[in-house]
Amino acid sequence: MVADGGFTNRQSIIDMDEKGVDFIGSVTDTSSQSKARLLSRGIDPAFYPDKFKYDSASNTYTCPANKVLTYKGKINMTGVVEHRYAAKTNDCAECPNKTRCCPALLKGRGIVRRENTSVVKAFLSKIQTPEAREAYRERGSIAEFPYAWIKEKIRLRQFRLQGLLKVKMECLWACLTYNIQQWIRLKWRDPEVQPGI
Repeated sequence: MVADGGFTNRQSIIDMDEKGVDFIGSVTDTSSQSKARLLSRGIDPAFYPDKFKYDSASNTYTCPANKVLTYKGKINMTGVVEHRYAAKTNDCAECPNKTRCCPALLKGRGIVRRENTSVVKAFLSKIQTPEAREAYRERGSIAEFPYAWIKEKIRLRQFRLQGLLKVKMECLWACLTYNIQQWIRLKWRDPEVQPGI
Protein backbone atom coordinates (compact mmCIF):
# COMPACT_ATOMS: atom_id res chain seq x y z
CA MET A 1 0.00 0.00 0.00
CA VAL A 2 1.27 3.47 -0.90
CA ALA A 3 -0.05 6.57 0.87
CA ASP A 4 0.82 10.25 0.93
CA GLY A 5 1.95 12.26 3.95
CA GLY A 6 -1.58 12.85 5.22
CA PHE A 7 -2.00 9.14 5.93
CA THR A 8 1.57 8.31 6.97
CA ASN A 9 1.99 8.47 10.72
CA ARG A 10 3.30 6.16 13.42
CA GLN A 11 -0.14 4.66 14.07
CA SER A 12 -0.68 3.74 10.41
CA ILE A 13 2.88 2.35 10.18
CA ILE A 14 2.21 0.07 13.18
CA ASP A 15 -1.25 -0.96 11.93
CA MET A 16 0.08 -1.88 8.48
CA ASP A 17 2.92 -3.88 10.03
CA GLU A 18 0.48 -5.82 12.25
CA LYS A 19 -1.65 -6.65 9.19
CA GLY A 20 1.40 -7.74 7.16
CA VAL A 21 0.94 -4.96 4.59
CA ASP A 22 4.04 -3.70 2.76
CA PHE A 23 3.44 -0.01 3.46
CA ILE A 24 5.18 2.90 1.71
CA GLY A 25 4.45 6.51 2.54
CA SER A 26 5.77 10.02 2.67
CA VAL A 27 7.01 11.23 6.05
CA THR A 28 6.39 14.90 6.76
CA ASP A 29 9.39 16.94 7.87
CA THR A 30 8.36 18.73 11.07
CA SER A 31 11.71 20.42 11.78
CA SER A 32 10.47 23.83 10.58
CA GLN A 33 7.43 23.58 12.88
CA SER A 34 9.68 22.65 15.82
CA LYS A 35 11.93 25.65 15.15
CA ALA A 36 8.89 27.93 14.92
CA ARG A 37 7.71 26.72 18.36
CA LEU A 38 11.14 27.35 19.88
CA LEU A 39 11.24 30.81 18.34
CA SER A 40 7.76 31.63 19.67
CA ARG A 41 9.00 30.74 23.18
CA GLY A 42 11.82 33.25 22.80
CA ILE A 43 14.60 30.66 22.63
CA ASP A 44 17.75 31.82 20.84
CA PRO A 45 18.90 29.50 17.97
CA ALA A 46 22.20 29.07 19.83
CA PHE A 47 20.21 27.16 22.49
CA TYR A 48 18.10 24.95 20.22
CA PRO A 49 18.07 21.23 21.18
CA ASP A 50 20.60 20.31 18.49
CA LYS A 51 23.16 22.53 20.26
CA PHE A 52 22.96 20.34 23.40
CA LYS A 53 25.55 17.54 23.53
CA TYR A 54 24.37 14.05 24.43
CA ASP A 55 26.60 11.68 26.41
CA SER A 56 25.34 8.11 26.03
CA ALA A 57 27.66 6.79 28.78
CA SER A 58 26.06 8.96 31.47
CA ASN A 59 22.72 9.39 29.65
CA THR A 60 22.89 13.17 30.10
CA TYR A 61 22.88 16.31 27.98
CA THR A 62 25.20 19.28 28.36
CA CYS A 63 23.87 22.69 27.36
CA PRO A 64 25.93 25.33 25.50
CA ALA A 65 26.63 26.96 28.91
CA ASN A 66 28.13 23.64 30.16
CA LYS A 67 25.28 22.82 32.57
CA VAL A 68 24.22 19.17 32.80
CA LEU A 69 20.66 18.00 32.14
CA THR A 70 19.95 14.68 33.86
CA TYR A 71 17.54 11.93 32.90
CA LYS A 72 14.04 12.34 34.39
CA GLY A 73 12.16 9.44 32.84
CA LYS A 74 10.39 8.34 29.70
CA ILE A 75 6.93 8.39 28.19
CA ASN A 76 5.80 5.59 25.87
CA MET A 77 3.79 6.94 22.96
CA THR A 78 2.53 5.43 19.71
CA GLY A 79 5.60 4.20 17.86
CA VAL A 80 8.05 6.32 19.85
CA VAL A 81 9.54 6.62 23.33
CA GLU A 82 10.20 10.13 24.64
CA HIS A 83 13.16 10.37 27.02
CA ARG A 84 13.06 13.53 29.13
CA TYR A 85 16.01 15.46 30.59
CA ALA A 86 16.07 18.56 32.77
CA ALA A 87 18.61 20.96 34.22
CA LYS A 88 18.72 21.86 37.90
CA THR A 89 16.50 24.82 38.73
CA ASN A 90 19.40 26.69 40.39
CA ASP A 91 21.67 26.15 37.39
CA CYS A 92 19.19 27.87 35.08
CA ALA A 93 18.17 30.57 37.57
CA GLU A 94 21.77 31.71 38.02
CA CYS A 95 22.79 31.31 34.35
CA PRO A 96 23.50 34.56 32.44
CA ASN A 97 21.98 32.88 29.34
CA LYS A 98 18.56 32.23 30.90
CA THR A 99 16.83 34.94 28.84
CA ARG A 100 18.19 33.32 25.66
CA CYS A 101 17.73 29.66 26.67
CA CYS A 102 14.56 29.38 28.75
CA PRO A 103 13.00 32.83 29.24
CA ALA A 104 9.46 31.58 29.90
CA LEU A 105 10.34 28.57 32.04
CA LEU A 106 10.44 29.04 35.81
CA LYS A 107 12.05 25.69 36.62
CA GLY A 108 14.67 25.73 33.88
CA ARG A 109 15.44 24.04 30.60
CA GLY A 110 14.39 20.60 29.52
CA ILE A 111 15.19 18.42 26.51
CA VAL A 112 13.28 15.55 24.92
CA ARG A 113 15.06 12.77 23.01
CA ARG A 114 12.73 10.73 20.82
CA GLU A 115 13.52 7.10 20.03
CA ASN A 116 11.39 5.34 17.42
CA THR A 117 10.27 1.76 18.02
CA SER A 118 11.78 -1.02 15.89
CA VAL A 119 8.76 -1.10 13.55
CA VAL A 120 8.99 2.63 12.84
CA LYS A 121 12.79 2.46 12.44
CA ALA A 122 12.41 -0.36 9.90
CA PHE A 123 9.80 1.67 7.98
CA LEU A 124 12.00 4.79 7.90
CA SER A 125 14.92 2.70 6.58
CA LYS A 126 12.73 1.05 3.95
CA ILE A 127 11.38 4.29 2.47
CA GLN A 128 14.93 5.47 1.80
CA THR A 129 15.56 2.57 -0.60
CA PRO A 130 15.44 3.22 -4.39
CA GLU A 131 12.62 0.66 -4.78
CA ALA A 132 10.40 2.43 -2.23
CA ARG A 133 11.12 5.84 -3.74
CA GLU A 134 10.20 4.57 -7.20
CA ALA A 135 6.95 3.03 -5.90
CA TYR A 136 6.05 6.30 -4.18
CA ARG A 137 6.86 8.30 -7.32
CA GLU A 138 4.34 6.18 -9.27
CA ARG A 139 1.60 6.92 -6.72
CA GLY A 140 0.95 10.43 -8.03
CA SER A 141 0.22 9.43 -11.62
CA ILE A 142 -1.95 6.49 -10.56
CA ALA A 143 -3.89 7.93 -7.61
CA GLU A 144 -4.16 11.70 -8.01
CA PHE A 145 -6.23 11.75 -11.20
CA PRO A 146 -9.01 9.47 -9.85
CA TYR A 147 -9.19 11.56 -6.66
CA ALA A 148 -9.45 14.78 -8.66
CA TRP A 149 -11.99 13.27 -11.06
CA ILE A 150 -14.23 11.93 -8.28
CA LYS A 151 -14.10 15.27 -6.44
CA GLU A 152 -14.76 17.36 -9.57
CA LYS A 153 -17.04 15.26 -11.79
CA ILE A 154 -19.04 13.41 -9.14
CA ARG A 155 -18.64 16.26 -6.66
CA LEU A 156 -17.87 13.84 -3.85
CA ARG A 157 -16.02 16.21 -1.54
CA GLN A 158 -17.73 14.89 1.56
CA PHE A 159 -20.02 11.95 2.22
CA ARG A 160 -23.74 12.70 2.21
CA LEU A 161 -24.70 9.64 4.24
CA GLN A 162 -23.95 8.54 7.78
CA GLY A 163 -22.75 5.20 9.09
CA LEU A 164 -19.84 3.09 7.87
CA LEU A 165 -21.96 0.80 5.69
CA LYS A 166 -23.66 3.72 3.88
CA VAL A 167 -20.40 5.61 3.45
CA LYS A 168 -18.77 2.50 1.96
CA MET A 169 -21.71 2.16 -0.41
CA GLU A 170 -21.41 5.80 -1.52
CA CYS A 171 -17.67 5.40 -2.04
CA LEU A 172 -18.20 2.16 -3.98
CA TRP A 173 -20.68 3.85 -6.35
CA ALA A 174 -18.25 6.74 -6.96
CA CYS A 175 -15.37 4.34 -7.73
CA LEU A 176 -17.60 2.14 -9.91
CA THR A 177 -18.74 5.19 -11.88
CA TYR A 178 -15.14 6.25 -12.39
CA ASN A 179 -14.09 2.77 -13.53
CA ILE A 180 -16.99 2.46 -16.00
CA GLN A 181 -16.24 5.84 -17.53
CA GLN A 182 -12.56 4.95 -17.85
CA TRP A 183 -13.54 1.63 -19.46
CA ILE A 184 -15.75 3.50 -21.95
CA ARG A 185 -12.94 5.93 -22.71
CA LEU A 186 -10.32 3.21 -23.19
CA LYS A 187 -12.30 0.29 -24.68
CA TRP A 188 -15.66 1.39 -26.01
CA ARG A 189 -14.07 3.53 -28.70
CA ASP A 190 -11.66 0.77 -29.65
CA PRO A 191 -12.61 -0.37 -33.18
CA GLU A 192 -12.11 -3.99 -32.17
CA VAL A 193 -14.78 -3.65 -29.47
CA GLN A 194 -18.27 -3.37 -30.92
CA PRO A 195 -20.88 -1.24 -29.13
CA GLY A 196 -23.45 -3.34 -27.33
CA ILE A 197 -21.11 -6.26 -26.73
